[in-house]
Amino acid sequence: MPDELLADLIRSLAGALGTELFVVKSALTLLVMCLLCGLIGAMVVGNRMAFFSDAMAHCAFAGVALGYLSVLFTGGDKATAAWLIPVVMVVFGVLVGGLMVFVRDRTGLAHDTVIGVFFAFALGFGAMLVKLVQQESTVNLETFLFGNLYFISESDLALLLAALLLTFAAFLWRYNQLMFASFNPSLARTRRMSVTFNNYLFILLLALVVNLSIKAVGALLINALLVVPAAAAVNVSRNLRQMFWVTVAFSLLSGALGYWFSHTRTISVGRIKDVSFGPSGVIVVASVFVFFGSMAVAAVWNRFAPIFGGQQFRRPGGGNPDDPCGMGHGFGQCP
Repeated sequence: MPDELLADLIRSLAGALGTELFVVKSALTLLVMCLLCGLIGAMVVGNRMAFFSDAMAHCAFAGVALGYLSVLFTGGDKATAAWLIPVVMVVFGVLVGGLMVFVRDRTGLAHDTVIGVFFAFALGFGAMLVKLVQQESTVNLETFLFGNLYFISESDLALLLAALLLTFAAFLWRYNQLMFASFNPSLARTRRMSVTFNNYLFILLLALVVNLSIKAVGALLINALLVVPAAAAVNVSRNLRQMFWVTVAFSLLSGALGYWFSHTRTISVGRIKDVSFGPSGVIVVASVFVFFGSMAVAAVWNRFAPIFGGQQFRRPGGGNPDDPCGMGHGFGQCP
């Protein structure tokens, strides 16, 4: 039912705009995906978990293989696969992410060491399953490495919309504590916040975003959208509130620039004429250009701001220990 309503909406939009169905569908998918990555990205960078999100993306590859095997073993049809594969992917991602945090806390090993162990496990486990999946079905798992915005189904788009609503609801509920625990866990504990619960909630949200987005941008590219816009936001933000909203803005800007460029620009190499760019790769490259642009803007601003009485940019979370977020109260602000 939600798929049919979404399909009717896409057809109506395509008719009103006078464009193709796949253009509207891919644009909506990109909008939802960039919002998701923007919302989560600030906490990924704040937690210094760029490598962690990369490991989660590669764990998703193993989750895809497990999902297809689950469909084969249960004898499910295409309708069953549409919901069973995402469920298996998300559950597997949550389990692996939770185990990473659990092993780190219990062993005292460095974070990157624990991530490296699970990173190797996910890649090895996925490689074990790939051959079996290819023998039993015609599915090409490489499509999940790079993704394809143009061929995403209505059911996948509906899942992304559900993930966006769930993420937004979680932020309305516990945004203050999530951000506080992300940037200053010691201070969060002194204020009697459950840092452990917030960490596991963050893992759940990250697993949802990564596993439900890889069809659109691929497992190899999702990490860039989670990290690069947030890294660019750090360059031009003075506090966590600014960083959060600038991350969302930069994520949307990168998506819009990359999508526009892939649609309007082609290249010619020798006898090969008018070759278009793949949208996923262009979006990530655009986000990197946004990052370097933010560096340039920050350098110029910090150089001339004191002359004109302005405030320089500084790393969010620093400064006054009584107000590390530079905020007040309410959504998007620390307590």
